[in-house]
Amino acid sequence: MSLGSAVARLSASFQEERNGRKRIVVYDCRREHREASEMLETNGLDFNAFLQRVSKEFAIHSKETFVLTTTDRTVLDFDGFEELQDGNTLHLWQREDQVLPGATEEHIVFLPLPLTLTLTLTLTMKSYVRPDHVPRSLNSDISYFGVGGKQAGFYIGESTRMITKPMGFPDVHELIISKEEFERKEKNKEDIYRGVIRNRKPGDHSHVKQEDEGVLHDLIAEECGKESFTAVVITGIQPEHITFLKQDFPLWTRELAHLYHYYIHGFNGNDMRPCSQNTDRLHNIDIQIYLREKPPRCPRVLNLREIDNDMQTLYINSSTDTFEFKASTEDHGTVEGVLRYHPFLYDKETYPQEADAELAPIEDDDDNDSGVVHQARGKRPIFECFWNGRLIPYTTISEFEWCARPKKAGAVPAECYSRVSGVLFTDDRFQVSTNKLTFMDLELQLKNKDTIFTRIVKGQEQRVNIQREFTQWLKKCHESWDKQVKFLGFKGTITRTDAVPKKMQHPWATFSSIALDGKRYKTGQYVKSQKTQPIFFGSVVQFLLYGDHDGDVYATGGQVQIALEPKALYNEFKTIPICKIDRTTTVAAIKKSIDNELNKLPHKLNVEWPEGNAWSENAVHPAGTPLGPLQVTILNKKGETLSRMPSVSQGTVKKLLMELKVVWHGPFGDQETNSHIAQHSKWAFWFKPMENLTKLGKYTLYLNTVLNESNDSSFGGTQLPSYKLQFTITEGSAHTFVVGAVSSPLHVGVPFNIPLELLDVYGHPTQPPTDLKPVLECSGLDLSYEGLDTNGTTFTIRNVKARGKIQNYHSKTYDLKVVLPGLRLDTQMVKIGLLPGNPHSLHVTPVDNSVTIENGNPLRFYIEVHDEAGNITTHSKMIVRCQVRELPLEAIDCSNTGTGHLVTKPVNLKNINGDQYTFKAKFDVPSQKHIAVVYKELTVVPSKRVSRIEVYRQDDDDLLLKDKDKIEWEAGDLLENLRYRLYDEGGRKVSLTPELTSKIKVNWTADVSLQDLAKGNLPDVHVPIKVQDEHFYQVSYQDQHVSVNTSFTIVPRPNEPKHLKATLSQSTVRMGEILPGKINLELMDQYGNVTKTLTSTCVDHFTVKADGLERSTLAITWEESSHSVVVTGVQFQSGTPGTREMCFTFRSFVEHALVKVTAGVPAQLRLISGPGQPLQVLNEKGIPTPFLIQLCDEWGNPSPDQRVVVALKSSFSALKVRAAVMSQPVDAEGKTTFTVQSVSGPKGEYELHFKGSFNKKPLSAPSVKLTIIPDPNKPVSLAVDYDSTSKLPAGGIFPVFSVTVVSDEGSPIKHFNPAAASMFLWKRKASETTPPHGATQLKCSKPVENENDDCFHFRDKVIPDHAEKYTIQFSLRIDQTKLLWSQQYVMNVVANDPVKLAPDTQPPTPVVSNSDVIANRTLVEDMTLRIMDVYGNAAVQELEGKVVVSIRSCSGANSKGLPLFEGKVNTLQIKLSQGKVHIARLAIIEKSPGQDGHEYILHFKPEVPKCPTPLAAFELRFRFYNDAENQHEMSELSKKKDELSTAIGFYKDIFNGYSELLTLLTNVDKVFKETAAEAERIMNEPRRVCSIPDPFRGGQDVLGKVGHLALVEDDAAAVVLSWHIMGDMDCVITKTTAAARRIYDDTQGRQQVMPLDSVYWNPNNRSLPHIKYGRSIFQPIGNPRFARDLLIYSGNQESCNMVFKNLLGDTILIDDLDSANNYRKAVMQNKIPCPTILTRQGERISAKGKFGGTQNKAPPIERLHGQVFGAPLPQRYHTLQGQIEQLGLYRSALQKKEQAKKDRDNHILKLSAPDVVRKEEEMEEKKQQLEEIERKLVPQEAPLPRKPLGHLDRLQPQQGAQGLGLGHCIHQLLQSEFPTGRAPPSGQVSCCCC
Repeated sequence: MSLGSAVARLSASFQEERNGRKRIVVYDCRREHREASEMLETNGLDFNAFLQRVSKEFAIHSKETFVLTTTDRTVLDFDGFEELQDGNTLHLWQREDQVLPGATEEHIVFLPLPLTLTLTLTLTMKSYVRPDHVPRSLNSDISYFGVGGKQAGFYIGESTRMITKPMGFPDVHELIISKEEFERKEKNKEDIYRGVIRNRKPGDHSHVKQEDEGVLHDLIAEECGKESFTAVVITGIQPEHITFLKQDFPLWTRELAHLYHYYIHGFNGNDMRPCSQNTDRLHNIDIQIYLREKPPRCPRVLNLREIDNDMQTLYINSSTDTFEFKASTEDHGTVEGVLRYHPFLYDKETYPQEADAELAPIEDDDDNDSGVVHQARGKRPIFECFWNGRLIPYTTISEFEWCARPKKAGAVPAECYSRVSGVLFTDDRFQVSTNKLTFMDLELQLKNKDTIFTRIVKGQEQRVNIQREFTQWLKKCHESWDKQVKFLGFKGTITRTDAVPKKMQHPWATFSSIALDGKRYKTGQYVKSQKTQPIFFGSVVQFLLYGDHDGDVYATGGQVQIALEPKALYNEFKTIPICKIDRTTTVAAIKKSIDNELNKLPHKLNVEWPEGNAWSENAVHPAGTPLGPLQVTILNKKGETLSRMPSVSQGTVKKLLMELKVVWHGPFGDQETNSHIAQHSKWAFWFKPMENLTKLGKYTLYLNTVLNESNDSSFGGTQLPSYKLQFTITEGSAHTFVVGAVSSPLHVGVPFNIPLELLDVYGHPTQPPTDLKPVLECSGLDLSYEGLDTNGTTFTIRNVKARGKIQNYHSKTYDLKVVLPGLRLDTQMVKIGLLPGNPHSLHVTPVDNSVTIENGNPLRFYIEVHDEAGNITTHSKMIVRCQVRELPLEAIDCSNTGTGHLVTKPVNLKNINGDQYTFKAKFDVPSQKHIAVVYKELTVVPSKRVSRIEVYRQDDDDLLLKDKDKIEWEAGDLLENLRYRLYDEGGRKVSLTPELTSKIKVNWTADVSLQDLAKGNLPDVHVPIKVQDEHFYQVSYQDQHVSVNTSFTIVPRPNEPKHLKATLSQSTVRMGEILPGKINLELMDQYGNVTKTLTSTCVDHFTVKADGLERSTLAITWEESSHSVVVTGVQFQSGTPGTREMCFTFRSFVEHALVKVTAGVPAQLRLISGPGQPLQVLNEKGIPTPFLIQLCDEWGNPSPDQRVVVALKSSFSALKVRAAVMSQPVDAEGKTTFTVQSVSGPKGEYELHFKGSFNKKPLSAPSVKLTIIPDPNKPVSLAVDYDSTSKLPAGGIFPVFSVTVVSDEGSPIKHFNPAAASMFLWKRKASETTPPHGATQLKCSKPVENENDDCFHFRDKVIPDHAEKYTIQFSLRIDQTKLLWSQQYVMNVVANDPVKLAPDTQPPTPVVSNSDVIANRTLVEDMTLRIMDVYGNAAVQELEGKVVVSIRSCSGANSKGLPLFEGKVNTLQIKLSQGKVHIARLAIIEKSPGQDGHEYILHFKPEVPKCPTPLAAFELRFRFYNDAENQHEMSELSKKKDELSTAIGFYKDIFNGYSELLTLLTNVDKVFKETAAEAERIMNEPRRVCSIPDPFRGGQDVLGKVGHLALVEDDAAAVVLSWHIMGDMDCVITKTTAAARRIYDDTQGRQQVMPLDSVYWNPNNRSLPHIKYGRSIFQPIGNPRFARDLLIYSGNQESCNMVFKNLLGDTILIDDLDSANNYRKAVMQNKIPCPTILTRQGERISAKGKFGGTQNKAPPIERLHGQVFGAPLPQRYHTLQGQIEQLGLYRSALQKKEQAKKDRDNHILKLSAPDVVRKEEEMEEKKQQLEEIERKLVPQEAPLPRKPLGHLDRLQPQQGAQGLGLGHCIHQLLQSEFPTGRAPPSGQVSCCCC
């Protein structure tokens, strides 16, 4: 019942009491558009009578059904009718769920507000049951938002319209209450509290007035489709409220978000911090605010959940810690409270301020001086109060006594109390005002003395001293979170030795600056102290903060180190707390105080020159100029003269001296030339003149004030006054000169320079005079120069040239005289050598310009190259060329001699025809463009050589056969009377001589008569008989100088026709098809040449005949292009295949041709033979009789067309047919045979279809019917039954597995031997379909009594002791080759009960000392301990607790003197989380107590409350020494002890091996066979292989394709690696580029190749990114390793390393994606680049960090299509091969013995052999050494009782000692049997184990 209904009915009852009447309004809603109503009197009527009254009033037929309901759709019954009150409204329906056709009205009477509330609460409390408590009391089921709506509505506007639709009801109820209506009723004296509720269907707005349409139409239109809603529409809003709603939209929505904060966000509030996991929303409450204004303004929509600046959100997100408490009042009221701490961060408070400062103004009062106005919270109260989750805004509580600021200063600074905000949450036992704005008496109840405050910790209530707990919490917050000083510029960590406690000396972090109170203090800045005695000034040296820090940090303490100022007076440092820095003073004030003290100190020097020869700064003086004398005085800043230091206290007088130094800055460093010290005379310090300054360069004069006692030039860190004068000494005027180096030898006409250097009187280079003009003289040569150059002190005579004829220049020299007039020493001589100059011209002999030669002869010239003086000269690359037209370019090299003879090729002009020709010969030097070109004129005249041949036929016409003529002549005829003539180049006929004619050749015969040639006759020519044979004929003349020929061609023509010829394009045709191509008919002559005498009119005279020839398609036509008759359309339609003769006739000519006719186009398949019918076959059995199929044409002729493929198919997919071949082409006879090996399928009738097609058309084919009969004796599957819900603890027992063999017909099969059934167990791998090698094989158990005998039972099978997932699969051996497998079952083996604490890996025995080096004090480092079961499996991760670490004595002595951990404690507690604890480092303290050389036990005791039984502790022994040197020595002894222990175990294995050998001697053959059989079985097992074709492998310098170069053992790794480099898997790797190029060319570039000689690779192997300097910088998870390390190479190790280092690079493989992401994140946080990461699950994270998507996920192995790395043979195979090799050697040894017994006896004798005895003696010796070392290790202890060699009982197998069973025994036997023979290497021994 709704609250409104209760009020309405209650008011109606009051009305009834007034008038005693009961009238009911009934609306007829049965028909659409029909809502007529009637007012019915019900006095004296019961329910049935009322129904009759209704039927009568609304004319309802007796057979018509109807329903009466109230307005809220409650069906009226007897009880409901009795409860009806006067004025109630009912609806009349045809059915209950009918849609309301129109609006109805219900009159109600409501009471004034106070009475309404009283009645409402009375009715409510009668049935109210208080809900269970939830956090923050967010469980009010009365109303989340409370009442007070009408007050709020009339406060905002004049009228309120309420529209509601309850959940599950179809009708909408609408009520309007308006101030105007109240006033109208009051004026008219009507019942004010009477109103109307309108009932209508959703979306009906017909009642809305025109002025309201703008808003209500849209609102009502949204009603359709909603389950429930309530809308309140307020109209007539006050203007000031409208302005507020529009302009302050963010303000009032933020206030609403604050008011209903915990309704919206849950009991933890709107916590937006990254670490928050706020999942406590109890209710899905969304409050959405719409503000719609008139267009064009857009509506504003805001969800209160989106507001993030309401005060509660600000309080929550700016706090760093919370203090939760609970208050319980005496009337069982509950208040939950939360205090939040808002720390001071950086340079400001973080306590949130009100959004509008006016909301919480801070008033001025007397507390301003105490700093209240500067506090975080100011005067605002601490607590806001919430009632049932909603804010009560006008009630706040300033504080409680236990959280108030104390009056006296305590451990917590006073300002921390103002950094606390709080919230109080009350339940419904506390009263609030009707408008929900204030609490009635909340503060009084909470501050009552009987109210109990308790603290809430992790949801648990604790009875504590609340004030003490709060103070401790506040102190902790202050120390942990307040950051009042910001330390900047971290410089390092130091150890302080000044006035600090010893325990506080280390570590101290140093910083260069701080930020304090909004100010910045830096190193070197002046500061002033406060609250110190005395007050001092100074500059900041550094800032100090205790603790380990490595960067900028915020803290509340710290100290500052200050250098006292001025340093000249106070040369010391002081360290004070930072808080004692006077922050009120200014830097100017500090400097002024310091400057007052500094003014008394020496300030500057005053230098005077008594003789007036003052040297200015940077003055320049000639060498030898005197410096001085000097007078120096010392002045302070006040201008006073000083001779001693001023004193600030009583002490010794410090006199001052003046030091003078002159420093020459020479080329090899500074050199001191003068040094003097002067004492103070009467007025000043005096220095005499200095005249030794003759070295050139820069000088500096230093005058330094020094202390008399120490000669120190500084005082108190400040330099005393000094004076510095810089000057330069330069050279004097020129006095003489020297001649510099002149380049030699010199060349005629080639310019050269003569450098001269001028010197002053001291020999210093100096500047030359301005008017200097040199004079040059040399006998026999003409000398000249261009000019003069001056560069500093160097004077150069530029471009000097020497000219003249020279002889014997290789040995002759010249004297060159240089004179410089004006110098005191003005003349110098220099010797020079002179060679010919540069090439200048060519001289060509003969010198005549015209030269005449005969055609065919060469040209000859003599060449000389001259310089400009006419001397023959040489030059590099001096090639002289001669260029003549019609001749090749000639050249001669004159580089070495300057001369040469040039001979050209002979001049051979073609077709000279008696004329002479003139040419130009050009001579030049290409490399010397300046040499003039020389031209010679050449005249060529004709020679008398033979140049032309003429051939002619001597007859009446003398036919001349021109060169290259074509002559037609009858085929087979003879060409006679041929002659020839010869002509020279001048066209003159050459007389025939025997010498000339002997050089005449013809190409048509070798038999040539020289006599005939001498007469000019040529041999006869025989014309060819074939027309197409054109022959080439040539006559030639050739001697050593010329070759001349002429030629002609004879074209034969045909003779008269002799016979007819038929030419067939094709001679074979199929039956029924037209002969392809055409038949040409032509007339031929006697030689077979086509005569082409036929014409188109001859066609009618041709006839064609043949057997079976189809005349309708035959056609005889004329073909103009070939001048022949063509026959087409030849077709044969009947008969059998074979040869047919065709006859062609033309007049008297007859021709015959043969045509082969074959079978027609394949058209049908025929079953020639097969098994008898009906055909019945057992399931999975074969059909022994084969099916023979024949291919035929449509006439039934066998067709041999092998293009037809015949396929055997079944009629249904359920029938599986297996034959030797399922489809094959027919053979040469058109036959094919199918032998069905097996058919399988469900029982029933089927058909076998033989199908074939030709040219995509199906052929007619036969079918065979067969019936499948199931085989009751054929096993088809294994059914396994077991308890799949049972838990599988490690080391326990599996449930019983019952395995049934199911036959083909579904029945169990019982006849199988139990030994044939097996159970396989192995560690699970996803890709395995059958048990892998090494899987455990178990046999079935014997049946027990009354057990079902139709299945195999596997019981009492032990569960593996290692917790992980295993796979179980059952098999049944059908025969020697066939196995039947069951499906695989995954078994999740979990850890057994936890029993102990143990490490992941056993750490080495520690040896420690009490030194100050942490490494020497470290007990354990980077060790992880886990809760484990008895088998070493990690227990469940839910275990929580702690591990107590302590140190015990091995001897059980008193704990006094035991070593102490860091922190001076004897026990440590480490939190154990998720079943494990990680210890990064555990060390003892420096100078730890302990007995030197004593052995102690490090005891790790787990305390886990959830474990029902105590857990065994982990103990680790360690030794303690007082000094590091002894520790090192004992550490070496411990290592020696381990080595001896290993050696003793080795010897024990040898002797145990002898015993094993005795039992194996007689069984070696059996072991050999079994081992070989097992190895062969493993070899034949299916493995993963790479199926990429590799035809190039084995070629020269070819390694093969990438996919074949490596193997990968792990399946998951193989898949992801192959996919990662998929594009490179088929790349061919070659050693050389030549081999790669060869493959590239052979494949036309289609094969990708990679030559290794062009690949760069770094042979060094870098470590994984998380390893730096050999140590892990963090502990990774997921087993990361380089991907290339998983590759196994069968050969070419170095080349394969190079290949995969380039392809894979530093790619990393890791277990899963989470581990990969964590690994990459940790690497990047250490500023290290991370390569690509692959996971065993097939994921990839690129080097850029990208992952996800199909492009970064490897497909299944099936989709790789064989492009995957192969798997290596299992390690078991290699182990077996090693055993086979050694067993073979051993068997060979046994074959040399006569009998096995003798071998046995010999071996027994060997047990006493000397070498065995020697080994026993060695073992005893090592035992003694071991005991001696143990005595040394415990020199001060009594020997511990132990068994002899008892410590070896727990010895683990060491590397190199594995498998010392059968293999080592055989190795020892072979060494003893064959001392000089070959024994297996020791590396193979470890492979053999039995």
